[in-house]
Amino acid sequence: MWNVASIQGPRACVVLDHPDAHDATAAPPRRQRQLPDTGGEAGGRRPPEAAAAPRVTLTHVSSPSDPHLATPSGKPRARAVGLTFRGVPGPHNAITDVPGVEVGYQTLIEGDNVRTGVTAIHPRGKHNPGDPVAAGYHSQNGNGEMTGVSWIEESGTCQGPIAITNTHAVGIAHAGIIAWMNADHAGLTDVWLLPVAAETWDGYLNDINGHHVNEEHVVRALRDATASQPDEGSVGGGTGMNCYQFKGGNGTASRLVSYAGTSYTVGVFLQANFGRRHELTLNGVYLGEELADDNPMSHYIAAPPGAGSVIAVVATDAPLLPNQCKALARRVTKGLARTGTIGTHSSGDIFLAVSTANPGGFSSDGPAGDGDGTRYDTLTFIPWGKIDPFFEAVVEATEEAVANALIANEDMTGRDRHRSPALPRHRLAEILAARAR
Repeated sequence: MWNVASIQGPRACVVLDHPDAHDATAAPPRRQRQLPDTGGEAGGRRPPEAAAAPRVTLTHVSSPSDPHLATPSGKPRARAVGLTFRGVPGPHNAITDVPGVEVGYQTLIEGDNVRTGVTAIHPRGKHNPGDPVAAGYHSQNGNGEMTGVSWIEESGTCQGPIAITNTHAVGIAHAGIIAWMNADHAGLTDVWLLPVAAETWDGYLNDINGHHVNEEHVVRALRDATASQPDEGSVGGGTGMNCYQFKGGNGTASRLVSYAGTSYTVGVFLQANFGRRHELTLNGVYLGEELADDNPMSHYIAAPPGAGSVIAVVATDAPLLPNQCKALARRVTKGLARTGTIGTHSSGDIFLAVSTANPGGFSSDGPAGDGDGTRYDTLTFIPWGKIDPFFEAVVEATEEAVANALIANEDMTGRDRHRSPALPRHRLAEILAARAR
């Protein structure tokens, strides 16, 4: 059964792997519908020895709204189950800690077969899509799609919002961005637009060929975007996704980096739909064997293990050159590797990094933007020799974002009764506690 896990406070928070652990009165996230009870446990079956293990106190939650421990809808994040991470996170530990960045969702959970949605990210906010940001992308493995990257590679810039959805809706997401621009920023649509729309495959849980995502959903996600802490797990484009053959979806994290007396933020948002169960590693602890049971996807022959992809968006308010953004995008691979994945041939792993600094630093592409032909574009940027702490921030935030996508989740059953079990949080806490002794 898919529902919202509730963290009560102030008291010790114990997250159990059965439906009784959840607050039955908690309202589901906006636009999400409660699924029928399939009779499965929230964290899947446990081996006999785990079932008899003593209860484990996972963390103390001082407030149900503590953003480092819980999502806005009350689902636990990775730190709530005892996972620890390096670096200093921002206030929400999310990509929206980067000033100006906004995130919005539309989640589609309907009947037995629809488990999908769309996520919208505005690098400069929905009221300022016309000012390009420095940008660079990296493809770790190209079995996927991110539109607009040819122009990003050519110009070193990205203009307007980013949408992430399922593989067969990427064209709809592209068209939806244009529809939103026409409706809300018509002055920017007299010339061509090259939107960034990306995808991962949700066909295991979702009727991916049913064309359930439409332009209206994309426009709503773009309009609903805010700078508050975004929800994680099975929401937006991440609704039907799987990660390490557990229930996956959206995850985010941030890190603070100081340079020349200024504190900058590096935020990562990813749609996690990758990895094979035997690879899974969290906090340096190999979990692939101890959590190998209850893996329905291992019997699914339509796609090879590890197929599905991961899209990552890195944003920072640190001033960077386009090539430096590209270098940040490459470091996403290091953060993913900390969680165990090798990056399989059947996975589309594509990463975009943008710098929201230098507002107005890139003049318009068209002749009208050149003024009298005397303007020089000028960018301030972090010296290459001082960029390593920003690389480190990307790696740390990526690792934690993957963990958040896994932890902020419950079992989901979808198309053709396919089931994706949630990572068993209580069992994970037991393993971590045993390793710490």
